[in-house]
Amino acid sequence: MTHDYKRNGTTTLFAALNVLDGQVIGQCQQRHTHVEWLKFLKKIDRQTPRDKALHLIADNYATHKHPVVQAWLDKHPRIHMHFTPTSASWLNMVERFFRDITTQRLRRGVFTSVPELIQAIEGYIDHHNTHPKPFIWTKTARDILQKVIRANSHLSSKQNATLH
Repeated sequence: MTHDYKRNGTTTLFAALNVLDGQVIGQCQQRHTHVEWLKFLKKIDRQTPRDKALHLIADNYATHKHPVVQAWLDKHPRIHMHFTPTSASWLNMVERFFRDITTQRLRRGVFTSVPELIQAIEGYIDHHNTHPKPFIWTKTARDILQKVIRANSHLSSKQNATLH
């Protein structure tokens, strides 16, 4: 950002990635409360085949576990929630989509209003969905876990050094 950067507002992007084909269901909301999360869950429910079980992976944000959301989920047993551990959002493949939209569209853009930003996001999702491709892990689970262990060890040693 430059010294004269001006923020013209924000939006919250909720996104669901179909890991089999790469399709994305997205929705921009003003906030990230249980109310908006529930609206997004209802959108996913409407836009997916009724005969399919849905396994949604989300972070441990309190919004995702709100009692109102839990009550709705209890009435929609085809939707199964799975939560990533704290600091492990990288396990959620939709994070890869968030990286791509950020680097390929949002960082390159200048948006003078929130509606303009939302239009750019929706346009990117529409374009992505014309020829979606699934994200594929290129490393084995063992390679990934070893890297996590190394990173954790490195971070722990730096934290310990700071304490002394």
